[in-house]
Amino acid sequence: MSKKIIKRTHLLIPDAQVQRNVPLEHIAAVNKLILHLRPEVIVNIGDFWDMPSLSRFDAPGSEHAEGQRIQEDIKAGNDAMTLLTRGWPAKGYKPETHFTLGNHEHRIASAIASQPKLKGVLGYNLLNLAKWTVHPYLKPVAIDGVYYTHYWYNNMTGKALGGQVRNMLDKIGFSFVQGHRQEIQHARKELPNGKTLHGLIAGAFHIHDEHYKGAQASRHWRGVCLLHDVGDGEYDLEIIGMDRLLREYGE
Repeated sequence: MSKKIIKRTHLLIPDAQVQRNVPLEHIAAVNKLILHLRPEVIVNIGDFWDMPSLSRFDAPGSEHAEGQRIQEDIKAGNDAMTLLTRGWPAKGYKPETHFTLGNHEHRIASAIASQPKLKGVLGYNLLNLAKWTVHPYLKPVAIDGVYYTHYWYNNMTGKALGGQVRNMLDKIGFSFVQGHRQEIQHARKELPNGKTLHGLIAGAFHIHDEHYKGAQASRHWRGVCLLHDVGDGEYDLEIIGMDRLLREYGE
């Protein structure tokens, strides 16, 4: 007799890229969604903290580097995380939570590696992640047969896999989810043995526009995803765009 698969609901929170002085209405809204729907599993795919003060793309003295402070970047994300998780224990809700570190959080480790004097002063321990099981940067975690990580890379070059999600699914060979790319893509692959593989890219959960995207690239999808009946790598996908989230769960 085959073992019965216990299927659960996963909530995926894509890259929030929280920084100073950005709106957080969507964070409060997804908190309400969570308390209303009570998904068994919540996965935050990383880049919750934007950490612009540690960006290597903004040259010192440039307009976007001026006035940046590491402590303020950390506080902005910490405050948003408190808002996201508000009321969970008090309402008897204890989901299984996973946080896969993104490249923006990894800026902290990179800064320490390049300036060892920061060791003991700067670190992941400063991030408000006590309610999460934290997974190392780019180390996949399997949850109910679906593998999550901030992004997938070519193991020969170390560079992030690009292209369409269906092509990525062919290369990776199992059900996966990633963030990182500010878009939404989903693909299914039906196998001859009756199993279905899924590939999902969802990399934007913020209201503000990023300056580097420019006017033509800022109209990308933003929102969260619910993976229903997840078991053995299979699920039914529900995509909740930002407008719908704010309309149904906003103030």
